[in-house]
Amino acid sequence: MLTRRKFVVALAASAAIVLSAAPFEANAATPTIEIIALPHAPVQTALKPVRDFLAGLGGKVKVIELDAESRAGAKRINALGLKGHIPILLLINGSDQFKRPDGGAVRFRDFPAGPGQKLGTNGLWSVADFKAAVNAALGNAAH
Repeated sequence: MLTRRKFVVALAASAAIVLSAAPFEANAATPTIEIIALPHAPVQTALKPVRDFLAGLGGKVKVIELDAESRAGAKRINALGLKGHIPILLLINGSDQFKRPDGGAVRFRDFPAGPGQKLGTNGLWSVADFKAAVNAALGNAAH
């Protein structure tokens, strides 16, 4: 007769065999990207290159978008201990921080730096920084 203990041991052994036979990618965690932003221009215009990049990754990342003015968006921002006017907040696996290969660090808050940004909206991070951070989370070299 098969006891409960023997059944649990057999089930665990079967699961271990199945999991070890699965390809590594299937076991790797999918990075989660959170875009918390105001729902109007110039914010939406500034986020277009970020969204285009993420769309090009297909299903390699999970993207969650929250309106910063909504109850859920405000709650998420507050949960991170942030206060004040934050038009854009990008989180990769729950963090807005990224250490560049050159040793510098950036935070994906407010507007990205770069040409085409309106006066007063040029930030301290670039879309290239964001791409590098996402690629690092995916385990890829800069892309």
